[in-house]
Amino acid sequence: MSAREFNFDGLVGPSHNYAGLSFGNVASFNNVKSASNPKEAALQGLAKMRALAARGFAQAVLPPQDRPNFRLLRSLGFTGSDADVLARAFKESPVILACAYSASPMWTANAATVSPSRDTADGRVHFTPANLNNKLHRALEHVQTSRTLRAIFGDERHFAVHDTLPSTPAFGDEGAANHTRLGAHHGAEAVELFVYGRVEFDPQAPAPKRFPARQTLEASQAVARLHGLADARTVFVQQNPDVIDQGVFHNDVIAVGNADVLFYHEQAFADEQGALFQLRQAMAGVDAELTPIRVETSMVSVQDAVHSYLFNSQLLSKADGKMALVIPQECQENAAVARYLEGLVASGGKVDELIHFDLRQSMRNGGGPACLRLRVALDEREAQAMHQGVVMTEALYHTLVAWVEKHYRDRLAPQDLADPSLAVEVHAALEELSRILGLPGLYDL
Repeated sequence: MSAREFNFDGLVGPSHNYAGLSFGNVASFNNVKSASNPKEAALQGLAKMRALAARGFAQAVLPPQDRPNFRLLRSLGFTGSDADVLARAFKESPVILACAYSASPMWTANAATVSPSRDTADGRVHFTPANLNNKLHRALEHVQTSRTLRAIFGDERHFAVHDTLPSTPAFGDEGAANHTRLGAHHGAEAVELFVYGRVEFDPQAPAPKRFPARQTLEASQAVARLHGLADARTVFVQQNPDVIDQGVFHNDVIAVGNADVLFYHEQAFADEQGALFQLRQAMAGVDAELTPIRVETSMVSVQDAVHSYLFNSQLLSKADGKMALVIPQECQENAAVARYLEGLVASGGKVDELIHFDLRQSMRNGGGPACLRLRVALDEREAQAMHQGVVMTEALYHTLVAWVEKHYRDRLAPQDLADPSLAVEVHAALEELSRILGLPGLYDL
């Protein structure tokens, strides 16, 4: 049966702010404590969703999470009314308050790892929400992520949403940002590629020295087992520890795959040739041939790749068999990257089109186009079985734009997190959003 890949983009939340909480994410750290524009951020993301849906790509939305997380604040000893909790947290630990207010669920590439039904033993689409336990502000997300995925993909005849892995360093799991699927097309059997940063149970294995490796081999193996993936069609590859130390905090900052194409930097993997050999061998078993697009350091440095988020782009299959590369505007503003992309499109290869978007609000907080989306390949029955209220249409786009204009601030500075009215505004916005999307009770408000 034919299948389409749905891109579930994260809707930027009303508390979008630059707290610089993600050590190892250079863009996030560089903009710490500057003022953000939540309204602009949400509208930029919605414009991207609308444009891709209008092109015929399957597009849906994942809603933001409730913020601030009062459960976290109260569990850490901040007591009294909600206003008291916010005031005391701001005074005594503004970093913890920023964690409670984080809008990082917008980056839904970290929401979960997804295996389509063509790959799994029981013929269902499997989801494992990521525990994201490397960072406090992200380790809070999986509870609502699980609830949201089960609301959208609630038909257990077609979908299985697992619990997260144990929240311990041995099973650090960052979701689809370190996972991709390679095969002839979305509806075919394919190879699932898991990229990990370190090995918990082998102290001799190479690991980065400056920044943390957030994904473990043990976590990737556990997800593959939960999803019932065949060993012959599952490949585990280590990310290059040196590029992690240069700010490549997830594999999707240095490589991206789609169908039979792997677009990657020559320094992406610890053993480049070994990784390609494994992929070619596995893909032969599903009647597919790998098409690698290798970007050499002499053309684009790791630094330029990180600053432009060249590889944190989306590769999308078009009806004519070619692919479009969805890039942030920053790629065109970096001379080396722009020059490379011009040559790529002119080369006559699989990628023959660039689609660029202004996503500066997301980019300044450390995430590009690929961070904003979770890929879910669905056949026709599965697409009908999921909740339809989240599918992006022209009508939904205009409704959500009006909702953003009504509820979002156009400036949010660090001191604004202490304002009790901000929490009230966020709650009111999400109550209305749950009705718009047809997901009553989505939030425990």
